Amino acid sequence: MSPFTLLITTLLALLQLVSADGRFIEARSLNPCQENSSFTASLFNIRFTPANGSIAVDVLGVSSIAGKIMAEVEVIAYGYTVTKQTVDPCKVGTLDGLCPMNSGQIKIETNIKGVGKDVISKVPNIAYSIPDLDGIVRVYINSTETGKRVACVEAELSNGKTVDQKAVGWATAVIAGLGLVASAITSGMGHSNTAAHIAANSLSLFGYFQAQIIIGMTAVPQPPIVQSWTQNFAWTMGIMRVTFLQKVFTWYQRATGGTPSNLFGTLTSVSVEIQKRSPAMAHKMFMAAYEQFTKRADGPDTAPAESVLVKGIKRVAFRANIESSNLFMTGLVFFIIFVVLVVLCVAAFKGICEGAVKAGWMDSDKFLDFRNGWMTVLKGIMFRITLIGYPQICILCLWELTQRDSAAEVVLALFFFFGLSATLGWAAWKVISLAKRSVSMHKNPAYILYSDPAALNKWGFLYVQFRATAYYFIVPVLIYTLVKGIFIAFAQPSGVAQAISLVLVEAAVLVGISILRPWMDKKTNTFNIAIGAINFLNVVFLLIFSNVFNQPGIVTGVVGVVFFVLNAVFALVLLILVLVSSCYAIFSKNPDTRYQPMRDDRGSFIKSQTQLNQELDALGATARGDPEYKGRNLDDDGSSFSSVSRPGPNPPGSHLAPGSNRGSAFGDPPRSPVDPSVPLFPSDGSPRAAPPMYANGNNSTRPGNNLPLLGARSDSASAHSNGYRQQNNSSPWQRGAGYDH
Repeated sequence: MSPFTLLITTLLALLQLVSADGRFIEARSLNPCQENSSFTASLFNIRFTPANGSIAVDVLGVSSIAGKIMAEVEVIAYGYTVTKQTVDPCKVGTLDGLCPMNSGQIKIETNIKGVGKDVISKVPNIAYSIPDLDGIVRVYINSTETGKRVACVEAELSNGKTVDQKAVGWATAVIAGLGLVASAITSGMGHSNTAAHIAANSLSLFGYFQAQIIIGMTAVPQPPIVQSWTQNFAWTMGIMRVTFLQKVFTWYQRATGGTPSNLFGTLTSVSVEIQKRSPAMAHKMFMAAYEQFTKRADGPDTAPAESVLVKGIKRVAFRANIESSNLFMTGLVFFIIFVVLVVLCVAAFKGICEGAVKAGWMDSDKFLDFRNGWMTVLKGIMFRITLIGYPQICILCLWELTQRDSAAEVVLALFFFFGLSATLGWAAWKVISLAKRSVSMHKNPAYILYSDPAALNKWGFLYVQFRATAYYFIVPVLIYTLVKGIFIAFAQPSGVAQAISLVLVEAAVLVGISILRPWMDKKTNTFNIAIGAINFLNVVFLLIFSNVFNQPGIVTGVVGVVFFVLNAVFALVLLILVLVSSCYAIFSKNPDTRYQPMRDDRGSFIKSQTQLNQELDALGATARGDPEYKGRNLDDDGSSFSSVSRPGPNPPGSHLAPGSNRGSAFGDPPRSPVDPSVPLFPSDGSPRAAPPMYANGNNSTRPGNNLPLLGARSDSASAHSNGYRQQNNSSPWQRGAGYDH
């Protein structure tokens, strides 16, 4: 045997040994499964380790059963009954303490060794390796004397393997962020079409991740693998545990008159069950535990025992190791932290640019428009962050109104919910107003939406991902987000109501986007319609989990596995698409060749208008022999069509590159300080054009009529221009803008 083969064989043997030594099956809670159960446990920890054949037991419970019993043990895996046996404690040596049973407190803390290999061999090896094992051991306790069932308890099994991995959360977050970074880089390289596509797909991917955790936040009972998979995307809602922040939130709640929950501090005496059964059964189990807790006598031989059921939003908080009373503040503070970090990054970038220019490390005209208008850029970025975080704020703020952890937190919830809702609603109304104005003036909504730099920079985040004629689609998107948030927050007591409402909402959305196809091109529409289809399938699965069809348990188990496989594969495909597109955009010399031009002709409004205007004005000035044309400043009309007032020349303190012909007719064209296709990052100042001139002689309605040059044209020059235009076909730009009438 060669040394290499020996090394590989040794490593494989060690890996198998480590894997075998690390195998176990455990149960951490014992829950009643019938009303008026005569046995409950507040602490239940049992671990079976096949490597050394040991069973560690730590149980604290209360029994009201006296006398001899018979136990029926049933093992259920994924809703299928694997085995069912009857056990007589009097005939099993290790259970002679239960023969007969005595009422009162029961405390068992021992380590049973010497489990036979014949017993170990009955457990299939796959039970130790399959993630999020959906297994239950249910025990029915019957009285030997009466033959009646006096208790029913069950323990959920786990092997420690789970799909809830921090690596998954980090990988999804990094790739989604990489898409935004790639869009910024490609925008800086002048490929705005590529940047728009990558940014749109990255934001859609982020929305899909949010939809995943929203499934996990419903009160519908879910298989363990579904709970674990959706938990990977809790970061999209700001649900991330930071220890010192949790202490701050607890202090803040106490200081403002609230009472923090302390579930994690009572795990040694409280059995916590994460809901994964039908709502009716879960309710019965909870009521049984509550009745047993309230019925227990105050005598010295009894001890308080409690069973807590967590579901919905509280289930997500528990799995994230966050107290439910701190969940709202956790999500809100992380949203604020994100906003502050972005503001600091924009300010730092502005400072770095100024310092680099002064030190001579960067050309003075580099990022010139961003440096002059960085506050406008920052406003647009803040709007974009508001749109991204709206699902998070909507759900958590509305849910806080039902929890009322403290008066101050309720005030914060109201302030942020209504503040963000009003901000986005006003922005949507502004976009619709601009589009209608553009249609009435120019017969094309894309004209003002894409030719006006101020409108594009401030409001572009609401419409650039859609085609120009679907500018209104941001309103259905906001309504869709709000309706989902209302059902998730207010319908926590009823998982069935949540499931049915989500099915109706997602079905309406899928039909709507399939018919309207509002996104910018075919590929982007396909990308988003696929996400809508998967979201609809997910809520159909959620309806199955709610047990509204009263299906067998094995159906629920199989559907849970299908849910995980479907979404894991789909998420992987989306991540690969975004990653490949990002890498191609960064490393390709001309990534725009991969994407076709937009059919709404937005590119002509953004890129071609300034050159066309300068050519026509230069020809007119030459024909008139205007000697002062070269000294006129065509940037005097630098305001937005969306603004009433029109500012004058550049204010004092604004940055002009030395030697630049900004005031000249032949200087650099006006540039937009940010590419709206990039949700969070400024562009390199690629050309952004001012509106084109009308071909007719109506100076009162022609944009830019107040400019010194254009407003001073003689009637003869205007008539000559009109005659020329009438004798020739309209330009391609005019036909694209809707002027061929």
